[in-house]
Amino acid sequence: MSTPTTPGVELNELGRFFTIAARRIDAGQAAPEMFSAAVDSAWHRLVNDPAAHEAFALRHAGRRLVHVESAGSGFVSWVGAYEEAYGPLPEIWFADADGLVDTEALARYRETGEVRAEWNCSPEPGDGDDLAPVATTR
Repeated sequence: MSTPTTPGVELNELGRFFTIAARRIDAGQAAPEMFSAAVDSAWHRLVNDPAAHEAFALRHAGRRLVHVESAGSGFVSWVGAYEEAYGPLPEIWFADADGLVDTEALARYRETGEVRAEWNCSPEPGDGDDLAPVATTR
């Protein structure tokens, strides 16, 4: 199964992710884990335009957010907050950078309501000095 990787879908989900990130940061919780290669690819494209990235972050998170390396794996802690605000995670969260959905991971999520995954980045509050483009390897 595949899902469209149109920038609108990915950016919509990135906006929701930024909103969840801001809520977690405000509550003193850890920043959310970015486990979707498809949504992260949209983030990488946005970071390459610092003014657009800053405007997007301010619109969705109410603050500047920066893309930081943060490798890990395990339970994705913010899914419950997402579901409370927006409903179940859409397929794009389980897609790779080419839009191919990991149907096994999606099925596990739908059966258990939990996501266990690997990630390599997360957002952090930033002062704007670090909104320069990052190199992408995707």
